[in-house]
Amino acid sequence: MHLTIIAGSPRQGSISKRVALHLRSKLEAIPGVETGWVNMQEHALPPIQEVWKREEDVPASHRALFGMMHATDGFVIVSPEYNGGYSATMKNFMDHFTKQAYLRKPWGVVTSSTGAMGGMRASQQLLLLGAGLFAIPCPRMLVTPHADKKFDEDGRLLEASFESAVQTFIEEYLWLAGKLME
Repeated sequence: MHLTIIAGSPRQGSISKRVALHLRSKLEAIPGVETGWVNMQEHALPPIQEVWKREEDVPASHRALFGMMHATDGFVIVSPEYNGGYSATMKNFMDHFTKQAYLRKPWGVVTSSTGAMGGMRASQQLLLLGAGLFAIPCPRMLVTPHADKKFDEDGRLLEASFESAVQTFIEEYLWLAGKLME
């Protein structure tokens, strides 16, 4: 199973990237799971002018990205919450691809913030976005309050009690992904 993690923050020193790095290391340790990595710090695209329908439509510098988005078996979307919403940079990125890239693929929602709500409002919006793209949103989300205190810059978990939430999200997401691949 090949899953793509999208780290949605374009900010240097991103707190949500810490969560994405942790998930990446956990998923890569699972036999049979491979992960792709899309980081908005590296792949922030210019404002959308057209949807890339075919590989020939894509600028040469982004063709590998196009291939990865279409070939992946599922997505884990990791976003900060900015003023009550998810990352606009990430939304712009996703808008470059047709719904075919997302069609019937599992859509895992992970949000984070330095506050007590953990990106809850952004997580609800991301569930709607996934459904709107014809992905299959996983009902189990990973909402991460006080993420700056839970993970270090390299994605290592600092608060051991949060590991059970991470593990439950991964188990539920992989269950859904497995069912969709049957």
